[in-house]
Amino acid sequence: MTIIVSAVMELDPAHAERIILEARPLIEASLDEPGCLAYSWSLDPLNPGTINVFEKWTDEAALAYHFTLPNYTEMRQVLRSAGPIKSNSCKYLVAREEPIYDADGKPRADFFSQV
Repeated sequence: MTIIVSAVMELDPAHAERIILEARPLIEASLDEPGCLAYSWSLDPLNPGTINVFEKWTDEAALAYHFTLPNYTEMRQVLRSAGPIKSNSCKYLVAREEPIYDADGKPRADFFSQV
């Protein structure tokens, strides 16, 4: 099953853009990993100093492998260079996935497709 990782990091706004730039090669390396479907860091336009992280992995094995690689450990070093960071990271196991819009273009909150 697909795994989604969502993280919100709050750091000194003076360092946020630099952190994104320094992390770029590490983000790109993560995108090249087997099982990585998405890996994105972005500055929150409404909250200076906030970085939102979105990751999508094919399975637990792919995420576990990611945690063993230099780009993961180096990412932590880059973050430490920004000083104190308040962070919340969670992983989610996706049981079902389908489009938001049905065949008529109507946005749907319910899961309407047949299993």
